[in-house]
Amino acid sequence: MNILVVDDQPGVRYLLDIVIKEAGHSVNTAQNGLEAVEKVRACKPDLVFMDVRMPLMDGLEALAKIKLISPNTDVVIMTAYGSDDTIDNAQKQGALCCMAKPFDVEDIKNFLDDYTRKKLNDRCIINTKAI
Repeated sequence: MNILVVDDQPGVRYLLDIVIKEAGHSVNTAQNGLEAVEKVRACKPDLVFMDVRMPLMDGLEALAKIKLISPNTDVVIMTAYGSDDTIDNAQKQGALCCMAKPFDVEDIKNFLDDYTRKKLNDRCIINTKAI
């Protein structure tokens, strides 16, 4: 899978880059929502991990733009400010789910395993029906 990590904190981008690569996926990174939208246009990621509070363009505004550009790209919103309003807005705009920060690396690994397995199963079902 091609995964985009969007966070204004270099340490978060670095950590997720390592975890995602160890899981066998390719990674691109962006520092803010504006850069994320540009990267989605350029690299068409399968999955995006995106922070909410960032400079230039926040994660929820970027989420709305990403879903317009690439409706099939799944977006996981990451936030240390997990208010009900933030979560509701993210889900209304098409986020796959919201993940609390700070997160546990094992949770990210498990999420990637489950997500990859689900995507592979979805493809198998689609391919089986097409035969």
